[in-house]
Amino acid sequence: MSTPLLLGVYQPGSTVLHRLPVWVKVLSLGALSLTIVLVRDVRAAVGFLALALVLAAIGKVALRTLARSTRGILVIAVIASALQWWAAGPDKAAETLLDLISLALLALTVTATTLVNAILDSLIRGIGPLRRVGVDPERVALTIGLAIQAIPGTVALALETRDAARARGLGSHPRAYLTPFVIRVVARAHETGDALAARGIGDD
Repeated sequence: MSTPLLLGVYQPGSTVLHRLPVWVKVLSLGALSLTIVLVRDVRAAVGFLALALVLAAIGKVALRTLARSTRGILVIAVIASALQWWAAGPDKAAETLLDLISLALLALTVTATTLVNAILDSLIRGIGPLRRVGVDPERVALTIGLAIQAIPGTVALALETRDAARARGLGSHPRAYLTPFVIRVVARAHETGDALAARGIGDD
């Protein structure tokens, strides 16, 4: 896993976050994410967003990277918060919006200051003892790596499909692009599976 198999938003640097051990960043991300999910308060959500912005600044994450990588998340966050407004009111909607943005910023900061392969190598070492009970650490890491790669590609497909539907005069109703979007996602999944199979990956 030491070769650059995966490309993310990593930005080389010498900040405190760049120098932190990978396991510290991953565990901290997990702990912060769990806290954000469990703490249900709009004032706390504002604090979490401020913390996420401070960490992004410490890691010197480029504004262009922030804008490009969070565009798709913002679309999802706005839709989710709108649903929460309808179901539970403005406070819940604001909390949902801020929490989703905070989670996205924290994840982005970790991936911008840590090579994806370093994260996967750390994961392999961490679950290495589970080989004794039949778990294949390399396969687990490959699965997670493919998931990381798939996220930005899936968001891009969603935006492209939506824009194509609008260009054809089909409007912005979800039905106009959900079906072609699902078809494109499934097709990409089949392509990935065929590529892995051609290389003998995933065979028992």
